[in-house]
Amino acid sequence: MKIAVASDHAGFDYKIKLTEYIKEQGHQILDFGTYSTDSVDYPDFAFPAAEAVASMVADYGMLICGTGIGMSMVANKVQGIRAALCTTPYMAEMARQHNNANVICFGARTTELENAKEMLKIFLEEDFLGDRHMIRVEKIHNLSGN
Repeated sequence: MKIAVASDHAGFDYKIKLTEYIKEQGHQILDFGTYSTDSVDYPDFAFPAAEAVASMVADYGMLICGTGIGMSMVANKVQGIRAALCTTPYMAEMARQHNNANVICFGARTTELENAKEMLKIFLEEDFLGDRHMIRVEKIHNLSGN
């Protein structure tokens, strides 16, 4: 799989570590930045990464900032994106199974690295259950703006 990744300065170190983990799992990385801990504006990196997922250049996305909130808000502005800010493995599982999330977001300042790795593994391995959940996902896409 191809995974689009992006972070701001607060998430940069996690992005590097989680990118290594993704590669160890046999996946490809499309890195949309940032490339240092210098202060940047997270929308500049989250939006193009989310666009890559929406256009199917990437299969999934992973976005990281201080809390994950800003990245998830930006990603969800892109038509076709269902970004989920996850803080527990159960949330990552449900994001995929019930919501067919295609972007996972983390907060580097709010989530332990090992927890983020576990959630990422679950997110990339779980399948969307479809069925009654498909109706709900379709309703999301029929709403104005997404």
